[in-house]
Amino acid sequence: MTIHLGRILKHGLYIVPILVGAYLWMGSSPVSYGPGVLAPNEPVQEEVSVPKGFIHGDYLISHLARFEITARVLSRKNYSLGRESKLAPVDLALGWGPMSDERVVDKISVSQSGRWYRWSVKTFPIPQREIETHSANMHMIPSTPQIKRQLKRVRKGHLIECKGYLVEVNASDGFAWRSSLTRNDTGDGACEIVWVEEFDILQSPAGLFE
Repeated sequence: MTIHLGRILKHGLYIVPILVGAYLWMGSSPVSYGPGVLAPNEPVQEEVSVPKGFIHGDYLISHLARFEITARVLSRKNYSLGRESKLAPVDLALGWGPMSDERVVDKISVSQSGRWYRWSVKTFPIPQREIETHSANMHMIPSTPQIKRQLKRVRKGHLIECKGYLVEVNASDGFAWRSSLTRNDTGDGACEIVWVEEFDILQSPAGLFE
């Protein structure tokens, strides 16, 4: 039997891009758990009596409140340009309560750009105020390289658990970046800035579906 090496190499060149494309698609395609409220609880926030400040690279980071959240990922955006991207390379638009239910979020168009989270609807699946108070864009500052890698693995639809602090960031040249401390605000300054100390991508928890 004659083996035509050129023919094998030719076919291999066709196959490799297909395999690479399939791998990248699988790594970025949305995740579906099916209908139901995945994250019924409100985020937990506890004020700190004395803000703790520490140096992180060229910045002073101050704890404003301890923060924990379990939520559905409505969208994820990586950033590599701009000063803030050196601190928070990933933004997550997160939803909880009714905004973690696939029956609701499938009827809402979500996008992220310029460190903002935007949504639009043709008809409201839930009242507008419920969308505003049960979702938020969060700038994620990883405390370790491992957490940074975890954040880069997140896909739209994932259920995540995050623990850390809402923070204020300052630099000696006057740069300042401060987290929102409420889930009830909208517009400029409404995003949370999270110093992430623990981060997990969860399986759909049993018993939380409605």
